[in-house]
Amino acid sequence: MQTDVELSQIERDLRGIRDLPPVVRELRSAWLFLRRWPVVPMAVLALLIFCGVFAPALATHDPYAGNIRSRQQPPPWLPDRFVSEVLLVNEEVRAQHILGTDHTGRDVFSRMLYGARISLVVAAIALFSGFITGTTLGILSGYSGGWVDEVITRIVDIWQALPFLMVALVCVLLFGQSTVLLLCLMVALAWNPFVRVIRSQTLVIKNEPYVDLARVAGCSQVRILIRHILPGVINTAVVIATLSVGSLILAEAALSFLGAGVPSPTPTWGSMVAEGRGYLEVAPWPTIIPGLAIFLVVMSLNFTGDWLRDRLDPRLRQLS
Repeated sequence: MQTDVELSQIERDLRGIRDLPPVVRELRSAWLFLRRWPVVPMAVLALLIFCGVFAPALATHDPYAGNIRSRQQPPPWLPDRFVSEVLLVNEEVRAQHILGTDHTGRDVFSRMLYGARISLVVAAIALFSGFITGTTLGILSGYSGGWVDEVITRIVDIWQALPFLMVALVCVLLFGQSTVLLLCLMVALAWNPFVRVIRSQTLVIKNEPYVDLARVAGCSQVRILIRHILPGVINTAVVIATLSVGSLILAEAALSFLGAGVPSPTPTWGSMVAEGRGYLEVAPWPTIIPGLAIFLVVMSLNFTGDWLRDRLDPRLRQLS
């Protein structure tokens, strides 16, 4: 296919192609590149992973240590006109905290870094287990049919009908607040999105000619599932996993906000939002900054998931 540069002037005139200024061409090329590749979302996710992995080296203060004399110090870059008059600002202390301090004098920047570690660990463990469980149940349900399909489908229906937050709060009341309980709740939430989609794709793939030939050749059921069914659904499972990470991070933040997440004083973004909500009028930065981080990460994951879906699904692939 000829490009705009390779076309003759007559062909360019017939197609209505105009010569653009160099600056406009460069901006257009940059825009097309950003549309084709998720540069900004991947940069945000890379920053999240970097901050989570190297949190001990990047943290400027102990995330658990508070100082009542340093409480509610605004960030040094925040203009004075946005700082409440009721706050006792110590300029020397203020300059030492990049993102300010919370109501107990703890450094918000250091707590943000360690909160990123919690979000990464919880999302990774829950997603991996949910990916394995949901994909396996979806393949078994679609391929086996009969009572196996009926049981798995009814379990999915029942779980979807239960209000997750209520179940989580009841579990916290019964077993107490702990990190293990939070991981179990996240795992219980993660597997559900996979089952129905993988089941529907398995129903289509199991009737393909190459699967019938594998049965005629005497392949075992396990071999058919692993060698012929799984490769056909793995791309969809990867896309679902990418789109589910954002939901898991939001769920962990919601549980931490409600007091059903990681026990205090371990910093998480959700607990930071919950702890600072009572001081929004005076010191909003301990709430706004982790809330903005949650928003950016979830949006980046959603954009990345959409990009993967367009790339891995031939029917949705965008080449322009």
